[in-house]
Amino acid sequence: MTSSTQTPMQQDNDRAPELDIEGPLARLRLCRPRQHNRLDPADLPILQAHLAQVAADPQVRVLVLTGSGRQTFSSGYTLAAIRHELDDRFERVLDTLEALPIPVIGALNGSVYGGATDLALCCDFRIGVRGSRLFMPAARFGLHYYPGGLRRYVANLGLPAAKKLFLTARTIHAEEMLRIGFLTDLVEPTELDSAVDSYVQSLLDNASGAMASMKAALNQIAAGQADPDTLRRAYEDSLRSPELARRVG
Repeated sequence: MTSSTQTPMQQDNDRAPELDIEGPLARLRLCRPRQHNRLDPADLPILQAHLAQVAADPQVRVLVLTGSGRQTFSSGYTLAAIRHELDDRFERVLDTLEALPIPVIGALNGSVYGGATDLALCCDFRIGVRGSRLFMPAARFGLHYYPGGLRRYVANLGLPAAKKLFLTARTIHAEEMLRIGFLTDLVEPTELDSAVDSYVQSLLDNASGAMASMKAALNQIAAGQADPDTLRRAYEDSLRSPELARRVG
């Protein structure tokens, strides 16, 4: 377990993403507030390792993803890296996050830009703060977005909203982020921690096996990849599960 205690000097220093695990709760924090919590190529293997650690720990039941500071959740992935390293490493990290069997809460402590919008869409719940904004500049830069990101936009926001954000490259504000479904909840900045804690407690009160199987099923349905027989088996298996027996009797 890594320590969540930071000195003022450490808080001021931009550094790689950090993972903290305390019992059933894992917290993954982006730590470059002076650079709007930008992600660099060197961060990707670190993020993959953090996600692998979370997935391998049977005690962890909820993951909270957040940024440092009060201005920006994240400005996304370094554009220069996309141009000079034509690979899918960033997309693969996000696919891994999306596929985690445990619930993931995005505690969006500020505005969301570029690839960080897709990073947020990998979370099952996205709690944003008033005064924040969203900006997807791909069309302005001349970038055709990668497949996984396009899929997540359409699956989570619907085709009209996805087209508006990608093709107009307009900035939208927190209230519209909530209206189109990018945000699950919108709170005052001072209420973000308590809103996250409320979600964490609700999730910890629930059966982890049922949540994992329903999360996977819902994601498959949204992606158009669901097999009805598999969904039926998951339902029938749950009727015979120890979880149900313990909770229902």
